[in-house]
Amino acid sequence: MIRGLRFSLFWRIFISIWLAMALTMIVGNLVTHTLKDRERQAIERQAGLQELAAEALSVRENEGRGDAWRFLKEQGSKLDLHLFLIEADHNEGSLPESIRERMESGGWYRQRPAVIEVAEGYRLVAWPRLNGDAWLNPRFFQWLELGLAFVIITLACVWVARLVSRPLKHMESTARAIADGDNSLRVSEGIASRRDEVGALATAFNAMTAQLCNLLDRQTHLLRDISHDLRTPLTRQRIAIELASEGGVDDDLMASILRQNERLEAMTSQILTLYRVSEQGGDIEREGVQPVRVINDVLRDAADYAEHRGVDCLLTVSPDCRRTTILGDRGLLQRAFDNILQNALDHTPPGKKVHVAMRSEQQQLVLEIRDEGPGVPKEVLPHLFEPFYRADKSRGGKGWGLGLAIAKDIVAIHDGNIEAVNAEQGGLMVVLRFPLFTDGG
Repeated sequence: MIRGLRFSLFWRIFISIWLAMALTMIVGNLVTHTLKDRERQAIERQAGLQELAAEALSVRENEGRGDAWRFLKEQGSKLDLHLFLIEADHNEGSLPESIRERMESGGWYRQRPAVIEVAEGYRLVAWPRLNGDAWLNPRFFQWLELGLAFVIITLACVWVARLVSRPLKHMESTARAIADGDNSLRVSEGIASRRDEVGALATAFNAMTAQLCNLLDRQTHLLRDISHDLRTPLTRQRIAIELASEGGVDDDLMASILRQNERLEAMTSQILTLYRVSEQGGDIEREGVQPVRVINDVLRDAADYAEHRGVDCLLTVSPDCRRTTILGDRGLLQRAFDNILQNALDHTPPGKKVHVAMRSEQQQLVLEIRDEGPGVPKEVLPHLFEPFYRADKSRGGKGWGLGLAIAKDIVAIHDGNIEAVNAEQGGLMVVLRFPLFTDGG
């Protein structure tokens, strides 16, 4: 299907502002000229002002100023005008200030009062009454034009700003939701179908997201399938090794084969755990778990390995944490704590210690596991929790880079966070924080 012509965002903004300014000037001038023409016509349409001025002067001379004032008031009421008879050289002080200013302005001015010269040095000054043909101050027209310009340009700018900002904000919120794990979201079709740079960006964003999600799904399925396919032959291999070892085969050779088999089984188990945690997300069964008991079980299970490594484990629990609970899955939490502890044991030299500390802080449970190993370079720290990442140059571990990645996902689905820092005392310290369900009280 052939799409319409592409109308770039640059020209949309340019033409919008240009039209707004042009419309402002046109409308302002039309309104101003219309009001001025109405005011001028209110005087020009009046006939016989010369004769009226002469008659008013005759009344003044024959009957007095009071009768002349009443005569002009009566005639002005009929003609819808203000009428004043004044002497040519003085007596203008009786006129309103705004009228005097108009009379004193130099040159021709379409809004100046009508001044009728009468014989013997008198003038008749006329201007409309304040009704439908009201006399307007010249400054009013200037403020009117400025006001119209402000309103129209403001509306145009608001429209342009919304035109640009709303789709970008929508794309930002979509990107954040996708980053949080909702891979089904895409930028709406209404934005992607726009024929400008924003529409092109939205289309490219959707295509990129679809490609990345496809790659991630393929990677996940590949890991799952490989892990499942490996478990069955590994189990059979282990049984065969055990049977062969009973038949008098060389013990050292069989022990070496058995260790490699156990290593492959452990890796498969780690991959399946990573897959299960990623698939479940936050949809796990939760119950009140006492983290002190969990960490004690982890330390007890790791005692033989720690003794084999020649490493001591020291546990410090603050009094207010002894009875605290958090909401979560006990098995997953135990796996996360065990992975971090095993990582610390693997990288602590013989004769050194692994320090485990637990405390509460601002309605959070804080668990710190610190080894006395060499630590890691600062540029490596952000990558420690990535799957299959191994800081071999600095840590020389024997794992597959899955333990900390699994721990991070488990902590995340428990609404907590995890970070790794180089401790001031030396070594790497992993800090876990969980929201408390009940405190130690």
